[in-house]
Amino acid sequence: MTKDQAGGRPALIAEPTRALSVSTIAFTVCFAVWTIFSIIGVSLKEQLGLSETQFGLLVGTPVLTGSLVRVVLGIWTDRKGGRLVYTLTMLAAALATFLLAFAQTYEQLLLAALGVGLAGGSFAVGVAYVSRFYPADKQGTALGIFGVGNVGAAVTKFTAPFVMLAWGWQSVALIWAGALVLMAAIFWFTTKDDPVTIRRRTEAYTPKSLLSEFEPLRNPRVWRFALYYFFAFGAFVALTLWLPRYLIGVYGFNIATAGMVAASYSIPASVFRAYGGTLSDKVGARVILYWTFGVSLLATFILSLPAGDFVVQGINGPVAFHFAISPWAFIALVFVLGFFMSLGKAAVFKHIPAYYPQNVGAVGGLVGMIGGLGGFFLPLLFGVLNDLTGIWSSCFMALFVLVAISLIWMHTAIRRMERRQTVTQLA
Repeated sequence: MTKDQAGGRPALIAEPTRALSVSTIAFTVCFAVWTIFSIIGVSLKEQLGLSETQFGLLVGTPVLTGSLVRVVLGIWTDRKGGRLVYTLTMLAAALATFLLAFAQTYEQLLLAALGVGLAGGSFAVGVAYVSRFYPADKQGTALGIFGVGNVGAAVTKFTAPFVMLAWGWQSVALIWAGALVLMAAIFWFTTKDDPVTIRRRTEAYTPKSLLSEFEPLRNPRVWRFALYYFFAFGAFVALTLWLPRYLIGVYGFNIATAGMVAASYSIPASVFRAYGGTLSDKVGARVILYWTFGVSLLATFILSLPAGDFVVQGINGPVAFHFAISPWAFIALVFVLGFFMSLGKAAVFKHIPAYYPQNVGAVGGLVGMIGGLGGFFLPLLFGVLNDLTGIWSSCFMALFVLVAISLIWMHTAIRRMERRQTVTQLA
């Protein structure tokens, strides 16, 4: 076994572990930056007098950029290597976050938010980079661990409210930008190029045409995976951004309390992603997705029920009663929803290297892009629904419809595939 030239450790053991560990920490920092508007957006809404729709657009704009660039960054990673692309992505996002602190108008904030969104594109880079260090039977676990970086959303929710209350929202942007620059330096100096990139330097390698990189995207299965991720990840990001505002509006929490309570959703929806990857390796991603959609369907149905006073005709006359989900019941339901979403996120990305081992960057980038777009369009939809209906729980009504469609499409596709396999065996 060859030795790591830098430290004398067995390279086959040290390099995958180091790449996974540092990539996960880097993704945590990137995700903390990517969701920065979930906290500072609340202050900006009051400061600028934004409508619910404008607020939804502001918190969702970074998610739009981080989603759209994922395909490009994924392909670039396949061709140039993750170490270089990851570092440059973090530095570019850090610059935009630094400039955010100097924005003064709504339009300037939206422009800065587009640049901040580059931090979210790091996911596609990390998936392509990390997966090259592990064999197929370990990729579910490895990518599940990497996905724990989603906990960066909780980091922002725990710490940003206190920084903002002490020094203002501009300080949050400056500190988060500095953390991203520091992380970029740590990543560059502590990691090495992945085995595929190194091998291409020593062999006669002719890059695939750019058009061939997109060839797998013609397969409907890829778009089905993308819908699953639109819910499992996109709805997770949307709720990460929306919950502080929801908790303040429905339960009257202050910003610090709302941030900490919202973190009770972000943490399980992030940390247990590693467990979801391990389960996907053991029992299969398909089983995990059935559990994800089934439990989420029930949870979003309960959460979608609006508070209200009802009168029914009883035996002895009208009977009035009040229905509302208590804060503790809401937190418990959101915790359960976050837990099963975390399993689903890992299960989706267990499929990708298994079905498309030569196009992890492109396919993972597309699936990640569609999932990320959920994080953009859903907060915007939540704001529009609030403005149109005036019902706070309308956001969960929308999620109920989304998860129902995902479950029906998945089950229909699986049954169709099973029938084809049966016909083939009989033939």
